[in-house]
Amino acid sequence: MRIYLLEPYFTGSHRQWAEGYRDHSRHEVRLITHEGRFWKWRLRGGFVTMAEALDEAIRVHGLPDVFLATSMLDLAGLLGLTRHRAPAALYMHENQINYPSVGRTQVETDHGLVNWYAALAADSVAFNSDFHRRSFFTGLEALLGAAPDRRHLHLIPVVEAGSSVLPVGIDLARLDDRFGRQGSAPLVLWNHRWDPDKGLAVFLEVMGELAAERLEFRVALAGESFVTQPEEHAAAIGGLGSRVVHVGHLPPLEYDRLLGEADIVVSTAEQEFFGVSITEAVYAGAFPVLPDRLVYPERIPEEHHDACLYRGRKGLARRLRWAMEHPTDAAEIATRLRPVMGAFDWSVVAPRYDDWLEAIA
Repeated sequence: MRIYLLEPYFTGSHRQWAEGYRDHSRHEVRLITHEGRFWKWRLRGGFVTMAEALDEAIRVHGLPDVFLATSMLDLAGLLGLTRHRAPAALYMHENQINYPSVGRTQVETDHGLVNWYAALAADSVAFNSDFHRRSFFTGLEALLGAAPDRRHLHLIPVVEAGSSVLPVGIDLARLDDRFGRQGSAPLVLWNHRWDPDKGLAVFLEVMGELAAERLEFRVALAGESFVTQPEEHAAAIGGLGSRVVHVGHLPPLEYDRLLGEADIVVSTAEQEFFGVSITEAVYAGAFPVLPDRLVYPERIPEEHHDACLYRGRKGLARRLRWAMEHPTDAAEIATRLRPVMGAFDWSVVAPRYDDWLEAIA
């Protein structure tokens, strides 16, 4: 088949996902993209210029068997502008209904309607996790229920019944030879976007408390920063002193090397629909310390919940303390979790995408 993958926010994990599927699909996947910046404008207005780019691609290369759009595209708007018709699939990386409200305006929360219209316009919708699927439709009931009349509520079960779950594909095979743990003190990795919903402040506070207990450990803070960071972050990082071995974004090869060195990987997120960075780190051999909520109970097998999942700040400190004081036991659990994460490699996931899109076409 010929598939046109439409991604108006072509950067970071969105870019990795699009290029990964293109490279591993048994079909011809052509990417139609915009630069990965100004996310609000891409979500609200990107469909106009994406429709122009789509029309040009069809003029040059022909009509595809199916369109594959992502949750950063107003798919309903795009289909209204283009006169070319092909079945349309929607892949939900995230949605604007379930994001935490911290620092968000009413205009931003209204962006969730764009996701709803896209889901209505699509012939099929896939979510990157079951948690995401469930939370999206629950959030929709609240969002549409607040409308003054004709609330669309009768359409929610229709869209939900036709939806499915397809995990994010990840190039995990690249990490197969990167087991490079070194040093006597365990390396604790926090590898997320430096945004408020990822909870960096909580992580730094707990690490400071553990440092005050004179526990031996090192800390690496990876991930991109798109906004000015609070001064408190710099002060907390400085307070950890020589324990901090890295701060900031890394090129791909250096980041992969860091994954291979990490003994423990931590999430303090308030929002997470899949968890690519955690999946990569666990596959590379790190023991996960994760919140007992969001997507994480789905990501970790139930028999390891007690060891890996925590509740509240005290629970986070307790799980980290145990992993630092019992490195052999933590490493044994990490070894058991590695093949679980391997199920998200593109070699396993891409055929599932192909089957999904074939059925739509």
